[in-house]
Amino acid sequence: MVTYRHYEPGDERDILQLWNQSLWKDPITPKRFRHLVLLDANFDPEGMRLAFDGNRLVGVVYAVRRLLPMTGTDVERENGWIPFFFVDEAYRQRGIGTFLLREATDFLKRNGRQNLFFASYAPNYIIPGIDEESYSAGYHFLLAQGFQKLYSPVAMDRSLVDFQLTDDIKVLVDKREAEGYSFTLAADQDLYELIQFANCTFNPDWGRAIREGILQGLPLNRIIVARKEREVVGFCMFGGYEGVRERFGPFGVDPAEQGKKLGKILLHLCLQKMKAEGLHGAWFLWTGEKTSAGILYGKAGFRITRKFHVMKKDL
Repeated sequence: MVTYRHYEPGDERDILQLWNQSLWKDPITPKRFRHLVLLDANFDPEGMRLAFDGNRLVGVVYAVRRLLPMTGTDVERENGWIPFFFVDEAYRQRGIGTFLLREATDFLKRNGRQNLFFASYAPNYIIPGIDEESYSAGYHFLLAQGFQKLYSPVAMDRSLVDFQLTDDIKVLVDKREAEGYSFTLAADQDLYELIQFANCTFNPDWGRAIREGILQGLPLNRIIVARKEREVVGFCMFGGYEGVRERFGPFGVDPAEQGKKLGKILLHLCLQKMKAEGLHGAWFLWTGEKTSAGILYGKAGFRITRKFHVMKKDL
């Protein structure tokens, strides 16, 4: 008989084993699970629902709500997230996933949540959304449970083996510098303005990525800062997420400065810096395929490697 309960200390080994059997495209290590889940300030054992057949773990659904604000005092009291779920393949089509999701949903309802998202949880999302191609059964499960597709971000990769900083980029840099722009590696004096720029112009998760990346050992020379005279107008970085050097981003330019190809400059300078460190590739998990950023990446040689769907259900 299948029984259900929430996470208890000591469940980690079974969770990781079933995770890596079930989510073949997104395996995880004990260290990553510890950092992304157990050490998350928003982690609540009541939100991680487990199904057992005897002593055998056969299903997991994890629900989380914000306890610690990303910035200011906003804890998004109306929102909850499901960052991941999986059921042992031998136990599927028995209602286990449905029961676990109902328990996870009840947990969020008890805590006043009105909206449930898969899987756009910041800061510790595993993947941006459901990968329909790799996890078709999971995608159709979410649809059957009343989730609707909001939007579909893409992951992109670029080999750096053939990357070259071309003359047209160098000419463009010279032109912008003559107009009062600068593109420099970050230093201590940049950090406050840079983090505020990321927080206010884009979103608090980007400022967090910069701050936490540096606290965890990210060298400042992996961040390029663009200024117009003395004002920060853009930045680009790599190696900030989980210390993975090949992972590119975050990256952004002040919308008021669009049309001057500052993003193109920052992107190419950053890729050149990555290649100079001996990296053979650059990748990231999340952009809009048809957005200006997605188009810029495509022109720079990035290719789509995965597609995701961010899903939402009204509670």
